[in-house]
Amino acid sequence: MRIKPLPLALLLGPSLVLTALLLIVPLAIVALMSMTDWQFGAATWNWVGLENYIQLWNDDSFRKSFSNTVFYLIVVSLGSIGLGLGLALLIESHDSWRSFYRTAFFMPVASTLIAMAIVWQFLMHPTAGFFNYVLSMFGGEPRNWLRDYDLALPSLAVIGIWQMSGLALVMFLAGLKSIPSELRDACLLDGMRHPVDRLFRLILPMLGPTMLFVVTVCAIRSLQVFDTVHALTQGGPNKATEVLLHTIYSEGFGFFRMGYASAMVVVFVACIFILTLIQQIGMEKRTHY
Repeated sequence: MRIKPLPLALLLGPSLVLTALLLIVPLAIVALMSMTDWQFGAATWNWVGLENYIQLWNDDSFRKSFSNTVFYLIVVSLGSIGLGLGLALLIESHDSWRSFYRTAFFMPVASTLIAMAIVWQFLMHPTAGFFNYVLSMFGGEPRNWLRDYDLALPSLAVIGIWQMSGLALVMFLAGLKSIPSELRDACLLDGMRHPVDRLFRLILPMLGPTMLFVVTVCAIRSLQVFDTVHALTQGGPNKATEVLLHTIYSEGFGFFRMGYASAMVVVFVACIFILTLIQQIGMEKRTHY
């Protein structure tokens, strides 16, 4: 008896319905809300069109949070990818304690970031912190890492690199495992004995798909930074650490300006989409599958 295959629409139906309910419909509601002046808890609202977006364009606070987010994105993405790749190469080159190192470096990813933020707050304490203690050992002056206008955002970026490098490490380790040993042996037979030559001519080209995925994930997670900012600095000092998600939270649930906050959400989602598209187009041509 021949089994009749199910229609394509029936197979795709559940996933399409879930995508619409969980993604498309909420985004459409937020986009419509961004064209109103609705305040949280208000019974009425007025249609204002693009007025919220025009206000965003002229809002110095929004531009500051946007520039801070771009800085955090670049520093944390590059730092976590570079550190994760370096640690993966070191761990892969040694057989002993490999499982321990993988678990230890992945713990920041699995741990609760709010709890870890409190630990980092003690480490960066202006008087009793470990960082200032190390500085004093070398004759340096204590610094208020989280309250200094010039140091607050780089300090949060260090925490972000510490958190995301473990995720990049595990992904790069999986990518290194997929490189055939025959290719490594062929490189040695061809005289490619220097590690730097093998890195740029074999390992990085073979890690192309993994690198594309890691760059995309790290960039999106960097854009989504909120926990450390909210727990450690509240966007201060003087908006030095204000980022997009924290600004959206403050406008929506602090000042109850849901229409204005929705406009920020639309801009935020558009930034993620454009960033992902640029990465896919820019790196896809250099990726070997």
